[in-house]
Amino acid sequence: MTTSGKKEDKKNQVNPKYIKGEEAGLVRKIVMITLTCITLIIGAGAYWGYSYIKTALEPVDATDDTTTKVEIPLGSSTSQIAAILEENNIINNAKIFRYYIKFNNVTQFQAGEYDFSPSMTLDEVINKLQTGKVMKEAVLTVTIPEGKTIDQIAEIYAQNAGIDKEEFIETVNDPAYIEQLMNKYPAILTDEILQEDIRTPLEGYLFAATYDFYEEEPSVKTIVTAMLDKTESVLTNYLSTILDKDFYGEKMTVHEAITMASLVENEARTEEDRKQISGVFYNRLADGMKLQTDPTVLYALGKHKDRVLFDDLEVHSPYNTYVVTGLPIGPISNFSESSLQSVVEPIESDYLYFVAASDGSIYYAKTFDEHRQNIETHQVRGDGE
Repeated sequence: MTTSGKKEDKKNQVNPKYIKGEEAGLVRKIVMITLTCITLIIGAGAYWGYSYIKTALEPVDATDDTTTKVEIPLGSSTSQIAAILEENNIINNAKIFRYYIKFNNVTQFQAGEYDFSPSMTLDEVINKLQTGKVMKEAVLTVTIPEGKTIDQIAEIYAQNAGIDKEEFIETVNDPAYIEQLMNKYPAILTDEILQEDIRTPLEGYLFAATYDFYEEEPSVKTIVTAMLDKTESVLTNYLSTILDKDFYGEKMTVHEAITMASLVENEARTEEDRKQISGVFYNRLADGMKLQTDPTVLYALGKHKDRVLFDDLEVHSPYNTYVVTGLPIGPISNFSESSLQSVVEPIESDYLYFVAASDGSIYYAKTFDEHRQNIETHQVRGDGE
């Protein structure tokens, strides 16, 4: 081969560095294209999500003031109300509506007939459901006070709503009906209400409040549903706190919280005393002491007495806290929101005893000797002896 031929071959050879550089450039292009595509996809997803939520929160048609009569049946859950509003073209999205009211802690919607329009904002719809004038006036109003048992509640409805008391008692103790309610209210009605020695499964779960009914003779089931809806709406604000609360090595259950709330309800009148007594109960439980609270004795006896005698303290019952250690097997009455709040937010102290005087004043003590002195000074027999 001539010298000129070698030069020509050398000239036609491709520089390896050039090939590698070209490959690297191609890789960079592919990476950039891929990253751009991913960015566009994420951006498109974010924009779609933003648009989806934004649309759901806006009025259905801001220019349409045409009103539509919408009926919210008695006992409707939040999900049912949202579905009704979406079906009637009042809101854009039932799911977003539920999230919106949950995020804003909105409760206590009223049943009845309303005039809504597609131009209404979510806040306007919510405000009307809470405070707006319903088209249909309540024909019956019944108030259930705090600290009432199922038997007392049945009596109140018998006197004020024409309900047959025995039918009421039979209904709230019917196993098949209780099973239905547990499926409908899984967050508040658990298997604990079915324990063998529970006297009445729904004891404590029928909330103390004033109830409006839109029929002259509501059925027992209509009444129970309205009361459980109220219980659920109140408990919803405390559920996460209750279920996260340490209860001596385990997490507190809703049943335990309601049980303690019923004890506090029957022992104290003021919000401060409720929180103080709740703290005493926690202290005694932590020390392995019996709660020894008189209202549980009365519930175990199944009758009201102006004064609990020493012989009464010996009644054998899973409700009698002079006999059992820890909480009674279940609630002894319904409760107020204040009592429930005292259970999740007790006042911390070193008190282990308290005694209530005849005027309602409550005196606390850290030692048994101090407690005995309070009893002698105020001439009463005290709980926690």
